[in-house]
Amino acid sequence: MNSGSFHGETIYANIVTRLRTAGCVFAEDEARLLISAARTPADLAVMVERREAGLPLEHVIGWAEFCGLRIEVDPGVFVPRRRTEFLVRQAATLARPGAVVVDLCCGSGAVGTALAAAIERIELYAADIDLAAVRCARRNITAAGGHVYEGDLYEPLPSSLQGHVDLLIANAPYVPTKAIGLLPSEARNHEARVALDGGADGLDVQRRVAAEAPLWLVPGGHLLVETSERQASKTVEIFARNGLITQLSSYDELDATVVIGTKPAL
Repeated sequence: MNSGSFHGETIYANIVTRLRTAGCVFAEDEARLLISAARTPADLAVMVERREAGLPLEHVIGWAEFCGLRIEVDPGVFVPRRRTEFLVRQAATLARPGAVVVDLCCGSGAVGTALAAAIERIELYAADIDLAAVRCARRNITAAGGHVYEGDLYEPLPSSLQGHVDLLIANAPYVPTKAIGLLPSEARNHEARVALDGGADGLDVQRRVAAEAPLWLVPGGHLLVETSERQASKTVEIFARNGLITQLSSYDELDATVVIGTKPAL
């Protein structure tokens, strides 16, 4: 189906107008995506109404573009951000073919799925505490040859992975609790709170991830987390306190900041 379907440009123009009125900045692009995703005129009408009501576009059409891939995203599940593509790029530069990779706080599984596409024959595991996210991730990551577990951080992972993980990626929540209300309505109203709330200073989950990382990483293995520029120095301190050799990497174009911690080699 294309933007000429359902009675052509008149319908397209009407949808663009409705989306603009609802405050959608990229109304033209969104209209084309909605028309492409709809199976029937009735389906399209419902989708436009949902978008007008403030649901994230990705929840309406059922997928998000991430690292050039189409990642399935169910209602309520954290929508992968463009800035997180930088986290994937940083991880891909550190991984070798056949690496054991763990994607913690995996959400939809976007990061793990993208790494599986970028690195040959990785052994991929992912986990999340949110059941809706796990169901979504299982569709994305299983298709990429990986395994998904439901539970709190490392708890559900096979114990046999301890000391054998080459690359540990955790896009853990890092929004301070009091800042949740300042997020765009699409996030605060339609994404799971557990995927956003990082505690009083936003770093509670990062602390827990870093504390156990040395137990799971191989010597020379890497832990990577996304954080904000403002929080980066504290994240570096957290990594260092847990014995990781730490470096900071950022990419202004995507407003992306990644902290990389390496377990010292024996």
